[in-house]
Amino acid sequence: MTKKRGEKEGQRGNLRIGDHWNAINILALSQSNPLKAIAEFVENSIDAGATLVHVFRGKKDGEPYLRIVDNGRGIPRSPEGEPDFKYVATHIGDSIKRHLKAKGALGIQGEYGIGLLSFWTVGERLTLRSSAADGHVHQMTLIKGKPGYQISRTRALLSDSGTELVIQPHLPGLRQVTGEKLQWYLGVELRNRILDRGVAIHIHDLTSRNELRVEPQRYEGRKLVLPAIEGIRPELYLNDSDQSHRVAVYRHGTRVLDDLGDWPELDPAVWRSGNLSGYVECPSLQLTPGTRLGVIQDERFEAVLNALRGLEAPLRGELALLKQAAEDKASKLTQQTLHRAFRDALNDLPREEYDWFDAGGGRGTSRSERGQTESPRAGEPSREESTADADVSGDSAAETAPVQPAFFDFAGPLHSARIAPKSSIVGAGGRRRFRAIARDRKGTPVSEELSFEWRVLEGPGIFEPGTERQQELEYLAPPEAGLARLEVMIRQGELTARAEAVVTITESLAQLGGNASEEEDASGSGRRRRTLPDFTYERAPGAPWRSRYEASRNLVVINNGHRDFLFASTKSALKLRYLVRLISKELVLANFSGLPSHELMDRLIEVSLRAEESLR
Repeated sequence: MTKKRGEKEGQRGNLRIGDHWNAINILALSQSNPLKAIAEFVENSIDAGATLVHVFRGKKDGEPYLRIVDNGRGIPRSPEGEPDFKYVATHIGDSIKRHLKAKGALGIQGEYGIGLLSFWTVGERLTLRSSAADGHVHQMTLIKGKPGYQISRTRALLSDSGTELVIQPHLPGLRQVTGEKLQWYLGVELRNRILDRGVAIHIHDLTSRNELRVEPQRYEGRKLVLPAIEGIRPELYLNDSDQSHRVAVYRHGTRVLDDLGDWPELDPAVWRSGNLSGYVECPSLQLTPGTRLGVIQDERFEAVLNALRGLEAPLRGELALLKQAAEDKASKLTQQTLHRAFRDALNDLPREEYDWFDAGGGRGTSRSERGQTESPRAGEPSREESTADADVSGDSAAETAPVQPAFFDFAGPLHSARIAPKSSIVGAGGRRRFRAIARDRKGTPVSEELSFEWRVLEGPGIFEPGTERQQELEYLAPPEAGLARLEVMIRQGELTARAEAVVTITESLAQLGGNASEEEDASGSGRRRRTLPDFTYERAPGAPWRSRYEASRNLVVINNGHRDFLFASTKSALKLRYLVRLISKELVLANFSGLPSHELMDRLIEVSLRAEESLR
């Protein structure tokens, strides 16, 4: 197809800046963070080989200023031996550092030639000084918002090498930038540059008369040993969970990203777990000019993402181990808390009814008694009397020296009876001692003119022959497992009172608990003492059961997949109360088997109430 006469060819050409000054304004104001701009000035000193940098903050002629002095190589010199300020001012966007990198120079950060313009976000006037070969000091002055520059000689003192940068006055917003804030920011921003170069940075806050040394950021936690992955160099530390813990991205030792979790392409469960801190050095990344906070998402960025994804697998393994260790620690603390709660609860309950376990340290004074020293009220039995009444270990016959009772301490007529213990477990073929306790209406023990009549109301087993009429006797369990109900009838003249007890006969003494002591108790009854049970978890989501007691292991198994457990786990205090109620349920069922349901519920309330109180 031939072109018509007069039809023009398509035009081609190169992009050009139409308004150079407008472009310079855009570049100068692209850095929105003045602290980042100050870090760039210090970094220029490090790139120039400085080993010592001083940052001054003060006032001169009533105007605040910022001054940075280093002992580096200074501004590159012209053929005449003078600092080539003209090249710096007229080659914006054509950095000397870029040419040095092209020749193989390493460890240099800048490359765009616009870092000096960021003084616009710091102050109004920049003065840059450097010495010539003959020792004279030259300076260049730039004014914010004006296109011109001025180069001149000055009488200011300066060492043979090095650079001095002064910004005065700085902008009003920088009045809040204290020496401490500069110290912290430079220690984070230039962390690896400081460590790699060994440069010393001192801050002289003349306003507050404070001198500080910039220390590179130190990370806490356990340093991880990670596999080598091409393209990145991680230094990561494992900590307890805290949302302040982050993993930063560095490029040539300078921070370019605060938090790797900000990259949506990566797994937030790893990088935002709160357990990792440290940094990942990514030297191949290309930064956006001006701010140097953004990353250009080119093929180099994609390569870094792939390398980081390769790092996520071993990190997930470390996080899983840390989580398991934290759960084990929490479980151990929970075990200790629950044992203490039930120990105190059982010490507060009547021993004749709750003589279940060796609760640790013996059944001494109760928690409530430890907090009070007053004598019992008139007409009420003392703790010593209750303990004596409930003693089923063979010491009940021990008599104390008689004490003349007060008038109101004399017992009234018979009103109620009780068997101690009311519920017990006996090994097949074993023995268990029981005692009948008589009380008046006020609860005072009755001991005069009493007669006793024992019988096995239901189930197997017999009493020691010739003891059925005594206050204390021994029950002889049969060789087979079963359930027995005992009865005692106490008479005082024409008054009678009746009580029952439940005995669970197990196949073997081993069923008394995996943690049971091998020592028989003092009564010689063959009954072995049991410790409080431990608990463990079994995940069974959808199953109706919440818990069960395994007597062979003396263990309460809790279904941590049940919806009630999941609901209670939302709050630690609620979870503890839930565990107390489950363990209370299993203890009551195991030790009061055979009682009517309403009595079991009463016992459950009695035990869980005191155990929950002990959680406080």
